[in-house]
Amino acid sequence: MATIEECRAALGKLSDNMQGAEGGVREAAALDRSVSCHITDLDVTFAGRMTGGRIEVDETHPGPPRDKARIRLSMAGDDLVALVDGELNFATAWGGGRVRLEASLLDLFRLRKLL
Repeated sequence: MATIEECRAALGKLSDNMQGAEGGVREAAALDRSVSCHITDLDVTFAGRMTGGRIEVDETHPGPPRDKARIRLSMAGDDLVALVDGELNFATAWGGGRVRLEASLLDLFRLRKLL
């Protein structure tokens, strides 16, 4: 099972990858939205913003998200690490229920370029 530190590092790596992206992926990463990522097996939530092509984690707290972010992710810690490391395909994980993504329809269309 991934630790809180490994999950935080994975979010940092995802943020770095987003900032280094080009073209349509960079455009999708440039959204300015509140973001939460609930790590179900650790029952911890990372909350922050997607802004300037990065994910900035402002707080980490126990339990589910306290506020409803505009972009909400939920998954096990091992799945987050595997997604960021390229060992797990997002579409497969999402379709199989391992990853949950909630956002507005417009944001989902934009985010699909990241996935």
